[in-house]
Amino acid sequence: MIDLFSTGAMEEKNWLPKDGVVNYFGAIMSITDANDYMQKLLDTIVWKPDEAIIFGKHIFTKREVAWYGDNEFKYTYSKTTKQALIWTQELLELKRLIELKSGEKYNSCLLNLYHNGDQGMAWHSDGEKDLKKNGSIASLTLGAERKFSFKHKETKETISLTLENGSLLIMKGETQSHWLHRLPPTKLVSKPRINLTFRTITAI
Repeated sequence: MIDLFSTGAMEEKNWLPKDGVVNYFGAIMSITDANDYMQKLLDTIVWKPDEAIIFGKHIFTKREVAWYGDNEFKYTYSKTTKQALIWTQELLELKRLIELKSGEKYNSCLLNLYHNGDQGMAWHSDGEKDLKKNGSIASLTLGAERKFSFKHKETKETISLTLENGSLLIMKGETQSHWLHRLPPTKLVSKPRINLTFRTITAI
């Protein structure tokens, strides 16, 4: 009998019923380490409000972002382009940990800083042409625990998980082609959350 609550079984479980693969590893570090990394990233990362072009209007969000990678390559989404900064020591440490856990290699990371539960992310998929097609995207949560949801593009079926402090979620296969995902806002969370999404950029 398989114990779905054991670490190995949970990591292998696919949370999507079809058309993609999502694995949730739970916490991959202690709360102390997660909080230490959270504070270091708050202090050392070059945070800037995110930008987007919506209906021809250039807007800035309250959510802040940063883009780091192996090289100073560019990444375009929401009709705006970002140029990567070179890895910090803490980002390289987290990258190595996630590569060890996931068995995947990544060359870049998009970081999101949500100051409280009022800030979230609308339905979207990470299908930009710069990304490796059907490549793995590793999402590390530091700070506040938040709900994270998936919605099938055709059937509208939804799946939700709660992402805890220090936890790792992997999206891979055809997930981005068939599923949207979002971070819904909530009035129940007052603390900040940093989300690190490690990716592979091919348009270098």
